[in-house]
Amino acid sequence: MKRKVEFSLLMLLFIGFESSAQTAINFQEQFKLTIKKASSAIKIDGVLDESAWNDAEETAQFYRKWPNDVGNPNRQTYVKMTYDNQFLYVSFKAIDTNFYVAQTLKRDQTFLTSDAVAIAIDPVNQRTNGFLFAVTPYNVQTEDLISAGTSSDEMSFSWDNKWYSATTRHETYWIAEIAIPFKTLRFKEGKTNWGVNFLRNDVKSNEFSSWTDMPTNFPFYDFGYSGSLNWDTPPPTPGTNIAIIPYSSGSITKNNEDGSPAIAKISAGFDAKIALSSSLNLDLTINPDFSQVEVDKQVTNLTRFDIFFPERRTFFLENDDLFSSYGIPPIRPFYSRTIGLDKFGNKIPIAAGARISGNISKKTRVGMMNMQTLAKGDAAAQNYTAITFNQQVQARSSIKGYFLNRQGLEDKKHSFTDPLDRYGRNTGLEYNFINPSGKWNAWAGYHMSFKEMIKTPQYYTNAGGGYFTKQWNIIVDAGTITDKYYADMGFINRIDNYDALLGTVTRKGFNQLFNEIRHTFFPKNKKINQIRLGLENYMIFNLDGTFNESNHDVTLNIMYKNASNLIVKGGYNPNNLLFNTSFTDKAPIPPGKYRTATGVVTYMSDIRKKFSYSTTFGTGQFFNGTILQYEVMANYRVQPWGNFSVSVQQAKLTFPEKYGKSNLFLIAPRIEINFSNNLFWTTFLQYNNQRNNFNINSRVQWRYKPMSDLFIVYSDNYFTDPFMKNKNRALVFKMNYWLNL
Repeated sequence: MKRKVEFSLLMLLFIGFESSAQTAINFQEQFKLTIKKASSAIKIDGVLDESAWNDAEETAQFYRKWPNDVGNPNRQTYVKMTYDNQFLYVSFKAIDTNFYVAQTLKRDQTFLTSDAVAIAIDPVNQRTNGFLFAVTPYNVQTEDLISAGTSSDEMSFSWDNKWYSATTRHETYWIAEIAIPFKTLRFKEGKTNWGVNFLRNDVKSNEFSSWTDMPTNFPFYDFGYSGSLNWDTPPPTPGTNIAIIPYSSGSITKNNEDGSPAIAKISAGFDAKIALSSSLNLDLTINPDFSQVEVDKQVTNLTRFDIFFPERRTFFLENDDLFSSYGIPPIRPFYSRTIGLDKFGNKIPIAAGARISGNISKKTRVGMMNMQTLAKGDAAAQNYTAITFNQQVQARSSIKGYFLNRQGLEDKKHSFTDPLDRYGRNTGLEYNFINPSGKWNAWAGYHMSFKEMIKTPQYYTNAGGGYFTKQWNIIVDAGTITDKYYADMGFINRIDNYDALLGTVTRKGFNQLFNEIRHTFFPKNKKINQIRLGLENYMIFNLDGTFNESNHDVTLNIMYKNASNLIVKGGYNPNNLLFNTSFTDKAPIPPGKYRTATGVVTYMSDIRKKFSYSTTFGTGQFFNGTILQYEVMANYRVQPWGNFSVSVQQAKLTFPEKYGKSNLFLIAPRIEINFSNNLFWTTFLQYNNQRNNFNINSRVQWRYKPMSDLFIVYSDNYFTDPFMKNKNRALVFKMNYWLNL
């Protein structure tokens, strides 16, 4: 009954929000650009000397978006667009000095930290999803898929596709010339009105600007504030759109933990991208190999639960919001890293997979995925199926639903003694509301799980809302998850509770309540851009209504005009600990009531300088003991070819004598050398005594043709105690080739 009341109240709010938002400014009426077919052939060389560019319409002046949305930027940007039967062309002329901030020559690393220009395209023009293509003055490319649920922190730039660009640098400006194949985009045939925006990151001035007058409180890629790209005729149909990406690899591995001899292996496989229509894509993979994917950046975990790591494998990334955006952190019914990786990041072989994703109509997106893994050791083979849809309603809102199935496959060597391991199924439905201006958001979802031996479906529900303006950022969310709700293809970071004394794991459902209130000030002080003052509360209650745990944080963030940041944070954490918890090799901390207070100060220097750094210092109570922690990160940039950085973290936990002490170290040097825009060498070292692991990962990447690469990867793992005793090592060669048919 309680859940029915919550949903009824939310529906009333949705109706009120929607009716009050109809007066919102329609940016596509105010910002329009007409695109005409090219009157001459275009050569991508960074020189705009073709007559087609003289005939193309040019954008009006850009607006400042950061650090505030008042007036125009110090340096303007001018954009033109045209097309032919194969490519969409974009030219940028960025007024500038002859010095640029270029963090690296490495692909997919630059847009948020280097001087750059970008185009954000929404071919379906539903103001929710689209593509981002960016380039720096040194012609370093970055691209990504954008969805309504994407946050800046979640942007990985791991999606790759084929497109072309060239740049030229001059005394008072620089030019970027871009050609995007129509085959790279997903668009509805015959549609002559697309959403578009043009973006500029001018790091030297600490300014971000855009073609449309976008409010500073919204993400730079928010398609709700896109302009209108009007075609003189419908864009040409790409025709046959098939890409085959075969690969071959060889490896030599040695596992010293089990004393096995060195193993040499040669393998091959392929990926394929097949356009079923101009807006619907089929991805196939046979014997996929992800050995070239960068290792996860390790963190010191001071919680009692698992850490969420982002997906980096390319196959899972296109239109991944269709599958992965259900729920809210830290509860996600679908988490693609459950497929082909265990929770420690170890590989489980994938035999094959297929995925269909995209638009089947103007307002309907669908996704279907099936993946088959192989048996490995004691782990049985598994089949994973995911089906999802997203139906747009009203202006920017949506109703979406999914069905997930993990099916264990028994054989002579693998049988399931626990019936819960045989299969796991999930289904759910969500309503996400965004009013046309984007100021009001609301959401509600109901999710169920099905397991053998559990007679009634178990559920996870959540509902919430948000209000976002230039000065205010307000979020409220509430959710309930039962102890028998399983997400075999998802991530739930606190439902499994380990008792360090008994060595048992107990599942505990919970109710959660989260709220955040943040106010942004824009002082007239010449040294400060913004001041943000925030209050965040996260409260956990047991299903019977009794208190479990809460975190209450007050944060002050001062952003200076010189691009440095000062963050001061105070926290209070009441905790009714239910299970014995260990942070040392002594007696575990017993269940009971704990009240702790902590303070943390962080300073981040100006990243525009060749040498930049950040420091964090925190201290306070930690259960029945104390914590003293710090982190220092330093980076030296030899522009634009080299980055040399190191991160040092230490957390010293001190408890009463019976419970011992713990001194956790994480040291992570990183060396990145870019010999050109196509040849990169990255070496990443991570010493983590919490995981008793010292990892070396060194990777050479040669992009010998667009989207075609040769990788050489060396990895080595050692114990930290006993120090430098080798666990395993591997040397991998991989070569792929992108072939368009």
